[in-house]
Amino acid sequence: MAQAAEQFRLKPWTISFKGALQTLRAFALPLLSCAPTRLGEVVEELLLAIARHRVGNRPDRVEPRAIKRRAKPYDLLTKPREKARKLELQNG
Repeated sequence: MAQAAEQFRLKPWTISFKGALQTLRAFALPLLSCAPTRLGEVVEELLLAIARHRVGNRPDRVEPRAIKRRAKPYDLLTKPREKARKLELQNG
């Protein structure tokens, strides 16, 4: 992604990571099976394809960094499991 951004004079964060990953997977076989003399051409095509995958315009997009836990209907296990089992058997 960095090489594609540099070669095509783009900001690195404007290239889609997912698009680059999908493009790289699509180019895996051609990269592995091409003649060594054509490797440069295939890499150039790969970089062009990566550069074409751009991040969409998403103004005011903010994702808070927080953990959201779902409430569970059970109490926390605050005593040794063996004691909790015995207590459960006595009350059950």
